[in-house]
Parts: sequence; C-alpha cells; structure tokens
Amino acid sequence: MSKAPMIAGTMQTDPRSGGVKRSSGVTILPVVTEAWAEVRDDGNADIDWILIGYEGNSKTDMTLLEKGSGGLEAIANVLPPGVPSFGGVKLSSGKFVSFLYIDDDCPAMKRGRTLMYKNGVFNALEGCVGEIEMKPGLTEADMGPVR
Repeated sequence: MSKAPMIAGTMQTDPRSGGVKRSSGVTILPVVTEAWAEVRDDGNADIDWILIGYEGNSKTDMTLLEKGSGGLEAIANVLPPGVPSFGGVKLSSGKFVSFLYIDDDCPAMKRGRTLMYKNGVFNALEGCVGEIEMKPGLTEADMGPVR
C-alpha cells in the first residue's frame, strides 16, 4: 500500500492577501516519516538517526538520504558537502533533536529555499525537544544547549 506524501503543515501568512495562510510548499515523502518512526521506536537499536534532503533535482520534495546508528557522532560524519540537509537524532539521554545543516558551499538560492522549508520539515520530525546547531565532527560533549 503506497502512502501519499505529507504536505508539511507549516503555514505562512501572506500579507498581500489580508492574512490568508498558505502552505510552505515542501513535500515530505513517506520514506522520511517511516524512517523517523524507526528512530523513535525504542525496540529498534539499529536506527537512531536520519538524514533528509532534496529528492533528485526537485525543489520541493524531501526524501531520506541516509539512516543509521551511532548517534550524533555518526551522523555528524556523513553530512554531505555543498548540499543542504535536515536530520533527526536520538541522543544518549533518550531525547530526540532535529537540525538543519547548510555548509558554506551551498548555492544562495538553494540556501534560501531550504530555510523557507525548515519548519515544514521539522514538523515531520515529531517528538523532538529542540534543535541543535549541526557541524561536521560534532559530538554530544561539545553540542551545547538544545534550543
């Protein structure tokens, strides 16, 4: 049974329309929510993080780029260069956090579009207690506070 993609629930108010709300336009493909359910499953020790990014050349569809185990340290070592990516990870404390990673080599237009989609993607990562500032090589010891 094929699941329909999730249209992210982030709403933006368009001041030109007198305050009518509209969707952010990002589409979260079902594979993302399925993988996030694996991360959130306490009985599944094989998956504790996911990495999300654009589907091929799409400007609106977000898909699963990778998933794995090893916590924050593992995902911090697989961040793709020049490509904006979102993710979620289960910390050693058992808490879930999300992040957006955009390195300096990312084109400006893609950077701006990705920032517009941030809340929409984060809405798909249910149960997160906050957002962390992701960077390559990050460990929980030097992570800093969760926002």
